[in-house]
Order: sequence, then structure tokens, then C-alpha cells
Amino acid sequence: MALVIADRVLETCAAPGTSTVSLLGATTGYQSFASAIGNGNTCYYTISDQSGANWEVGIGTVTAGSPNTLSRDTVLS
Repeated sequence: MALVIADRVLETCAAPGTSTVSLLGATTGYQSFASAIGNGNTCYYTISDQSGANWEVGIGTVTAGSPNTLSRDTVLS
């Protein structure tokens, strides 16, 4: 497991609560977490709702599967 930093990664997700996030696919023009970060690797992430009023920044682990997921390992803010 390595910390991977990649450019132009953006996905929609289902992220209610504080548990693992189900990733729903890359937004047009961006890459997915699974393809950019890779299975089992960690990365910095930001989650925000569409209004931007609610957000979270942290470090998580990507798991490739059906669906791909991002665990919230360390919430930074």
C-alpha cells in the first residue's frame, strides 16, 4: 500500500454518514480513483455536497470492486 497522488481525479459518490464511500464513476474529463490511484493504495480526498456547504478532507484507501470504494481512514478536516 502506497500513498499515491494523481491529477484530475473526480468521481460522483454516495457518501452519507461517516463510513466507506461507494464510488459511482468518474466525471467526464476526469479519471476514476481506481484507475488513477490503484487498488489498495491510499490518497488524499475531498468530499463535498453539490452546494459545497458540507465537506470533508482526509486520507483514504481505494478498493477496486463492484462498486469501487474509498475508505475514510483519517479525517483531517
